[in-house]
Amino acid sequence: MEKKVDIRKLSEAELIAAVEEMGEKKFRGKQIYEWLWSKRARSFDEMTNLSFDFREKLKEKFEIYFITIADKQISSDGTIKYAFKLREGHVVEGVLIPTGNRTTACISSQVGCSLACEFCATGKLKLMKNLEAYEIYDQVAEIYKDAEILQSKPLQNIVYMGMGEPLLNYKNMLTSTQRISDDKGLGMSPKRITVSTAGIAKMITKLADDNVRFNLALSLHAANDEKRNKIMGINETNSLEVLAEALKYFYRKTATRVTYEYIIFKDFNDTIDDARELLAFCKHVPCKVNIIEYNPIDGGIFEQADPEKVDAFAEFLEENHQIVNVRRSRGKDIDAACGQLANKNKAVLKDID
Repeated sequence: MEKKVDIRKLSEAELIAAVEEMGEKKFRGKQIYEWLWSKRARSFDEMTNLSFDFREKLKEKFEIYFITIADKQISSDGTIKYAFKLREGHVVEGVLIPTGNRTTACISSQVGCSLACEFCATGKLKLMKNLEAYEIYDQVAEIYKDAEILQSKPLQNIVYMGMGEPLLNYKNMLTSTQRISDDKGLGMSPKRITVSTAGIAKMITKLADDNVRFNLALSLHAANDEKRNKIMGINETNSLEVLAEALKYFYRKTATRVTYEYIIFKDFNDTIDDARELLAFCKHVPCKVNIIEYNPIDGGIFEQADPEKVDAFAEFLEENHQIVNVRRSRGKDIDAACGQLANKNKAVLKDID
């Protein structure tokens, strides 16, 4: 028996072509595409404007797959952590973060990660799978729904800062952003989307060449190569000098301000000298800095920086006219805080060893 095609892997053009091969009109393909993305139909039987016979033919040729919510934890501060189950049994995590009048979805792009950054829980898991574009999209769609139902607010921002390195799943990452921002998808502005990378210079250049409209964040965490090499192995082949050139190119092509994510660790990168190095790196392109409160992970080597040092660090940057925000971690009671995705959920991940 011929293997069925996963229909949600098809682009709209590919879907239309497949429908025409079945002897149907072009508009039928557009109808199916709308059912799959805008209406999120989980079966062909839900596609009531298609004939019964055509739906039966579709069942023979195609299958529809969606991720499912395996677990959901709600923090006392309103943060929600999700364990999303994939077809193969793997689990990835996402978070809904409410802050004031804003809601943000933090989503994953891979199962595990190959970069093994010292401070990150996901880095302790080997890379098991690149997520399909629709598996990334589905995380947003589920969180989008909960933002409206549980928070009574629309989802306003999406950050690709969960499990995995988005630029190492480039095609699916890019397709997912297009679907999220498409009027036939979730219709969210690409300026509400931020893709975060540990720093892969050639892929940052490719983002520029592809003229992406979403925002770019670099997980910096140290502004000298010696320190950054210690915590992020990727820096050994993508030094700060190389990254600076890629970021300059990105800004010239897109005119989009870059965000630097800076997790501040006790007695490692929390001094005024560190802040001075960061300020110097900020001169390369227009940017803003997010200073992120660290939450220790199991078996980790770092501790949370003293609040007084965090404040002094931020004040130094502000006094030198650098845009800076201090991000206090949320969802600590459910391990949804930054750096902790997958930290307590290893038991449900498959094939880790």
